[in-house]
Amino acid sequence: MSSGRGPWRALTTVAAFLGFGLLYVPLLAVAMYSFNAAERGLVWTGFSVRWYIELFADPETSRRAREIREVAVNTLLLGGASTVISTVLGTLLALGMRFPWTSSVSRLLESIVDIPAVAPDITFAAVLVMAFNLLRRVVDWFDLGMTTMIIGHVTFEIAFVTLIVRSRLISIGPTLSEAATDLYASSWIHFRRVTLPLLWPAIVGGAMLAFTMSLNDFVISFFTSGPRSVTLPLFVYHSQVRGMRTDLFAISTLLVFGVILFIMMLERMTRWRHD
Repeated sequence: MSSGRGPWRALTTVAAFLGFGLLYVPLLAVAMYSFNAAERGLVWTGFSVRWYIELFADPETSRRAREIREVAVNTLLLGGASTVISTVLGTLLALGMRFPWTSSVSRLLESIVDIPAVAPDITFAAVLVMAFNLLRRVVDWFDLGMTTMIIGHVTFEIAFVTLIVRSRLISIGPTLSEAATDLYASSWIHFRRVTLPLLWPAIVGGAMLAFTMSLNDFVISFFTSGPRSVTLPLFVYHSQVRGMRTDLFAISTLLVFGVILFIMMLERMTRWRHD
């Protein structure tokens, strides 16, 4: 038995290191080249913290710093707003799907939730643009910009939050809810003292996934953005045509570390609520 475990353990170890390498080597490469003294490209010309200093330069005197700060603010605003809205709506939708619907209605709701999660981004983005064009004929709120980008991100993030929270509801089962009802707990007490604490890890997990997907999204952002709502993925895309600037590596590194801190904070919140 032990002789058979040796090759299998070695294979799993190699696979684990390979997986971690694929995940983190590109991030480490970006962090390393953010200290490159060269202004453009991937040719190492020396160590420098110039690009980090320029990121925090006075925006009144540095046009590049002003552009990157605006892009960073747009990215975080889009990610934060869409995450909060999609987490609330996705959680409520998952709770609503728990009601004793008929089988046909339950299948319909499941299909509605699954479609945004599996639909190609390019198709979903084209549909959103058509919808916004129709809505602009009624009101002017749907001009392409930050509002349409938030709506676009929320429409696909809700599906993932709902799937995560709903899977948690299924794993919990109805036993605790029935016990709370037998103890004459009101609907609000039942939700606050039983349902919400049990769902909290799934809610946080859905929020983390929604925020990460918002930061990484390019296609839907590209189709729904306006001239004053450029995010980091769009900014990188337009900048790489003229050659990748090193300050983009710097802002990307800061954004990655910010996301890591955000995830660590949410994980601590999850453990605190669980304890």
